[in-house]
Amino acid sequence: MKCVAATGFFDGVHLGHQKVISRVSTLARQTGRSTCIVTFWPHPRSVLQQEAYNLRLLTSLSEKQQLFTSLGIENITVLDFTKEFSLLSTEEFIERYLIARCNIDTLVVGYDHKIGHNPNQSQDEMIEICRKCGLQVYREGEFITNGMVVSSTKVRNSLTAGDVEGAALLLGRQYTLTGAVVQGNRLGRTIGFPTANLSLYDPLKLVPGNGVYAVDAIFRGTKYKGICNVGVRPTVSSAGSVSIETHILDFEEDIYGLDLTISFRGRIREERKFSSLEDLKQQLLKDKENSLKFFL
Repeated sequence: MKCVAATGFFDGVHLGHQKVISRVSTLARQTGRSTCIVTFWPHPRSVLQQEAYNLRLLTSLSEKQQLFTSLGIENITVLDFTKEFSLLSTEEFIERYLIARCNIDTLVVGYDHKIGHNPNQSQDEMIEICRKCGLQVYREGEFITNGMVVSSTKVRNSLTAGDVEGAALLLGRQYTLTGAVVQGNRLGRTIGFPTANLSLYDPLKLVPGNGVYAVDAIFRGTKYKGICNVGVRPTVSSAGSVSIETHILDFEEDIYGLDLTISFRGRIREERKFSSLEDLKQQLLKDKENSLKFFL
């Protein structure tokens, strides 16, 4: 069966991406075609070494695939992004991958999306090449919320600033981190606030800016209220490395070594150093109380 498709890296699968994907689904229903996303892995910057040391992703590959499926996409093709692949022309990419491999005859492109290695080529010129190769092409406009064009860069900027609520408005959902619970120094237990220390499965996943957050802690499909500290734990450590520690409210299970997902609801306060563990405990009690407004 012929496919309606969109291509791109789709980091975050934010509302702008979702607008393109929705158009793919609509066109497929109208024309009796199937839906397809053609994406890439790893990120082009990690291959082309364009400031790769700064690269942080909003979604892992598995997260992207799950999101595509939840949005109704039937076929997901993940292409290996290599230096050789990056040099393919628009025509080569269309003919070799979109048409020959994926049986695509209809393409939806975002307002600024381009395909192929043609640095000086305009989007209009790219669309004309697509049509000459036999593709029907539809251009989807940008998604604007609160007067702002949604983009992956803006989501990253919001998260880096600790504005997880602003990021959620751009993503259309709360931002999440997933990993394994690993053993920490267990100091939290001594003051009545045991924490689950998260080791991320994807080390390139972007972590929100340092601070204390209200989060949903999702364990084995059940959602619990939680308070998460992202930061260097200045009161109890001088190591300087960032940790992700979540105190799960009304939760007593031993979950070391098991999967945990945290979903960010809102920022309670910035991270700061306290003069004693007792002062830290009193602040955590306030944080617990202040977190509850994010769960209303």
